[in-house]
Amino acid sequence: MNKKIIDDYLVYDQSAGHYVMDPEQKIRDQVEKDHWKIVLRKMLRDWRLYLMLIPMIFIFFCWRYLPMYELLASFKINLTGTNKVAEQHLVGFNNFYTLMFGSYRMQFWQAFRNTFVLSAYGLLFGFPVPIILALFFNEIKSNAYRSVLQVFTYLPKFISTVIITTLVWMLLSNKGIVPGATPGIVSKFLLNLGLITESVANQGVMYQAQYFRSVYIIQGIWEGAGYGSIVYFAAVIAISPTNYEAAQMDGAGKMQQMRYVVLPAMLSTIVIMLIVRIGSLLSIGYETVLLLRHTSTYATAQVISTFAFDLKETDVNLATIPEMVNNLTSMLLVIGANMISRKVTETSLY
Repeated sequence: MNKKIIDDYLVYDQSAGHYVMDPEQKIRDQVEKDHWKIVLRKMLRDWRLYLMLIPMIFIFFCWRYLPMYELLASFKINLTGTNKVAEQHLVGFNNFYTLMFGSYRMQFWQAFRNTFVLSAYGLLFGFPVPIILALFFNEIKSNAYRSVLQVFTYLPKFISTVIITTLVWMLLSNKGIVPGATPGIVSKFLLNLGLITESVANQGVMYQAQYFRSVYIIQGIWEGAGYGSIVYFAAVIAISPTNYEAAQMDGAGKMQQMRYVVLPAMLSTIVIMLIVRIGSLLSIGYETVLLLRHTSTYATAQVISTFAFDLKETDVNLATIPEMVNNLTSMLLVIGANMISRKVTETSLY
């Protein structure tokens, strides 16, 4: 055996006159030998934690991994055999071409544009609101008063989407809920302010395509801003009081403390949440849009998810493509945003 290799694992014992195993190497060999025993012992010790992990694994397997098999339908078409049983036939990227550049191209690109516009508006107007709420909560000195306000801002997140959208319909267009009813109270308020015309108020704001985006964004902010502020508020309360005291000794006021103490401490959290938000930029859940839209608002309300929902009634194979394109685009956005963030702020997800 090569002497160098021997010296790596053995040491020469002068008293015995021969090579013996290095004690440290013995320990390493024993650890490697007992590795799985140690792992099993830890799992048995913490069996309750692993038991709680089973539902999450089941959900991910059934709702995240198994549906991936269905993506193969994007590359197939249905053929009807002699026995009237639908058969699958591989056609490659023909379905993608049909959807993007064929007979469905107008509907697909309209839905893609609406999805991007709604997501961009949500990021522009909705992302800063939880941060601002967290800063305001931090300035409230009464714990009881702050807790009550936080509960009221969190509450819409725990209300069913159906109830939330029904409230929006009732506040803006009572006619959509109760035939023959007068316009909603919010529509009357907007009419008195001169923000909408009387004809729009009478017809119903929810039936006007030009107002759908505003309604969707405002409803989303109202529903999720309070719940989203939890992460930022946790980052704020983790700031050491000595930082505020040092800023006060330097003559910093409230706004300067926010600018030079609070915001820098929140920067890493804001960057991470922004990357996650960019990753879901094109992921708009179809439930809210489906409940808020009307046939007269399809020009601005039809998004990728609702387009796929409508498309599955005519062609299931084509219906799998929009979400696949959506998810691939979101993946590229996450990778790009993470790379930019790592170079600019030295903060990234990975």
